[in-house]
Amino acid sequence: TGDWIEKVPALIQAWYPGQEGGTAIAEVLFGEYNPAGRLPFTWPRHVGQLPLYYNYKPTGRLYDYVDLPATPLFPFGYGLSYTRFEYSDLSVEKTEDSVEASFTVENVGGREGDEVVQLYVRKPVSRIARPVKELKRFKRIRLKPGEKKRISLTIDLEDLAFLDQELKRVVEPGVYEIYIGASSEDIRLRGSFKVD
Repeated sequence: TGDWIEKVPALIQAWYPGQEGGTAIAEVLFGEYNPAGRLPFTWPRHVGQLPLYYNYKPTGRLYDYVDLPATPLFPFGYGLSYTRFEYSDLSVEKTEDSVEASFTVENVGGREGDEVVQLYVRKPVSRIARPVKELKRFKRIRLKPGEKKRISLTIDLEDLAFLDQELKRVVEPGVYEIYIGASSEDIRLRGSFKVD
């Protein structure tokens, strides 16, 4: 993408928009529609970040180039809007077979818009290399300016299962971290729960 990408305020990736694609893109460009699409992958900043690894043990060792940032150009789940959203008041409650994360989202901008709230889970200590963050739930919500909504996202404990060294599905006991945000890098709220 080169240096130019850092100098533009927005970028539209339209993929294959179909016969009405021109109309849809024009509505976004002229502000008639507030976009809420999110990236389904991470867009690297430079070729030195390829291939992308999601499963690795965090060791504290840096994988940086001295002259380039280590962050992606656009992280998984990234997207823009003509309005702004604030997240607050996270509550995490675990039952016998599920975990519920509840939080408030408020449209603090001047336009109606959609937000795609995303819930990620991380197991900081595990027997095998696990993803640093895993998207477990997401929800698209529409809010008018100044409107608040209480959102609840539920994860079944079975959703935490993975294949161990013997290729058996297991839910590993221990502490799990929950991240709520607008993308994998734009984390607004953090919590945790314990599996016995």
